[in-house]
Amino acid sequence: MTNPSYTAVDAVTLKGWLHDADEIALFDVREHGQYGEGHPFYAVPLPFSRLELDVGRLAPRTDARIVLADDGDGVSQSAAGVLARLGYTQVFVLAGGMPAWQAAGYTLFAGVNLPSKTFGELAEHHYNTPRISAAELAAMQAGPRAPVVLDGRPVSEFRKMNIPGAICCPNGELAYRLRDLVPDTDTPIVINCAGRTRSIIGAQSLINFGVSNPVYALENGTQGWYLNDFTLEHGGTARYPDTGSPRDLDAARSAAQALTTRFDVPHIAPSQANEWLQDRTRTTFLCDVRTAEEYAAQTLPRAQHTPGGQLMQATDQYVGVRRARLVLFDAEGVRATVVASWLRQMGHDAVVLDGGLQAGLAAGVTASHGPVAEVTASRTVEASQLAAGLQDKSMLALDLRGSMAYRAGHIAGSRWSIRPHLTQDLHGVPHDTALVLVGDADGNDSAALAIGDLHALGYRDVRRLAGGFSAWRDAGLPVAKGDETLPDARCIDFLFFVHDRHDGNKAAARQYLAWETGLIAQLDAQELATFRFPETSSAAD
Repeated sequence: MTNPSYTAVDAVTLKGWLHDADEIALFDVREHGQYGEGHPFYAVPLPFSRLELDVGRLAPRTDARIVLADDGDGVSQSAAGVLARLGYTQVFVLAGGMPAWQAAGYTLFAGVNLPSKTFGELAEHHYNTPRISAAELAAMQAGPRAPVVLDGRPVSEFRKMNIPGAICCPNGELAYRLRDLVPDTDTPIVINCAGRTRSIIGAQSLINFGVSNPVYALENGTQGWYLNDFTLEHGGTARYPDTGSPRDLDAARSAAQALTTRFDVPHIAPSQANEWLQDRTRTTFLCDVRTAEEYAAQTLPRAQHTPGGQLMQATDQYVGVRRARLVLFDAEGVRATVVASWLRQMGHDAVVLDGGLQAGLAAGVTASHGPVAEVTASRTVEASQLAAGLQDKSMLALDLRGSMAYRAGHIAGSRWSIRPHLTQDLHGVPHDTALVLVGDADGNDSAALAIGDLHALGYRDVRRLAGGFSAWRDAGLPVAKGDETLPDARCIDFLFFVHDRHDGNKAAARQYLAWETGLIAQLDAQELATFRFPETSSAAD
């Protein structure tokens, strides 16, 4: 008997679909750590633990072609049932999951944000982006012509570690705010990130923009700095100024116009954007590329916040449907143009909204959003009640936060689990047990999604801890912590090799950089053909 919620598809058919002319979303419904260990090049992470929270944003059109992939362990089938209940009508499951994909002779790529990071490596080769080593930067900083070091990562990442003296200016803001940070046209500029991609794209963005200063990418970013035994700073606060109208804005707009011509970046009227967004036969994403502060102050209805630098760096975190249309907007026409110029080279159908935010507001431009699941209601218990229930063994505390959050601190005596493993993690637990779920304080998390799953498993008494773990901790109740409380093998939501490189592990940093520089060699001809660099380079390159 066939399952009405999905149709099985084999690896060879899926490979053909990924390169045909129609829209497709390939969602890897395994958890983040599993995804990062190996997945198809175009797979977008959509962990089953967060499925209903994210799918409407990543795939707003319910009749888009969607393929789900797992380890061949049944998670895709469970996810297909959820999508069917949400109203998605073209749902397919990769038969046999990742083992079948690999058995068909196709590559499983390790890591995250594969298309964006591969593109960064290709861009460096294509443009011959100037770069300097950590030792060269240190020498320049000690010399008479010290450069301005601009860190192209978001503020949250910058605070973790930074090159001494660096200023945080995310890549999407560089061209727009440069003259507030580097007023003259002679001072050398060095762009860095944690590794390679944002260093390369940030530096080349300024070069493509026509900046006359000498511009360099810092080879291997903060990792290269650390591997050369230079000291990193932590908790940095130096950042771009929050100016509504940066210096030399007219010149920046002129440069953006030149960029539009050079890279053939389409600009569309708000009326055209409205027509696209109301078209039910194509997927269109409405992307606000400005800062978080600007987005919070005012944006277009239902627009997704896609800060420009991160949209280039991690496109698959915002756009789940290949060959969809992306309408980018800002407030001045500079940032959206820079970002669109790169996205088009990456193979995306990206355009700029003429007149930006204000024109969009005047025309009533409104994005669409996919379905949002109704979360199963549950009773709550206070921390003191849970403490008593644990004491007399009438309750079981089930922690459904991330594995690293659990290791950092959890209710003493609680049990950790994750949505796809609920059945095995609760093996032997009687169905009449009162389960108290520990999640985030706001209740909008994977713990909320698991309530219905637990009811389906036969657990009728499922409650939530009011205020989450923080309420327990703030009440001064017993807390346990430590890596030994949860083995690495169970932390399927965490990709260790990506994160360990920032924790003083030089071997992990070297492994990560080798992975990044080795990406291009793993691509087949069809995957390489996705990217669309200009055939000839101008003198600005």
